[in-house]
Amino acid sequence: MLFKKFAIVAAVATTLAFVGCAKKESAPAAASEATAAASQAVAAASEATAVASQATASAVVAVAAASDAAPAASQAAK
Repeated sequence: MLFKKFAIVAAVATTLAFVGCAKKESAPAAASEATAAASQAVAAASEATAVASQATASAVVAVAAASDAAPAASQAAK
């Protein structure tokens, strides 16, 4: 009977140690995946910033062209 109790305690201790090790091994993998996702988000934000800068530059050119065309249109309407 005493041997059974020791066997049960040993089995429980082994199971808890195994589960604890499994959790420790999965944590670095999750951190690595989170870091990769963050890097992808930074890259996407950088691309979006570049596109926004190009759109702003195009808008500035369009406003300048409209400003140049306004006096000519005003004179043509007279």
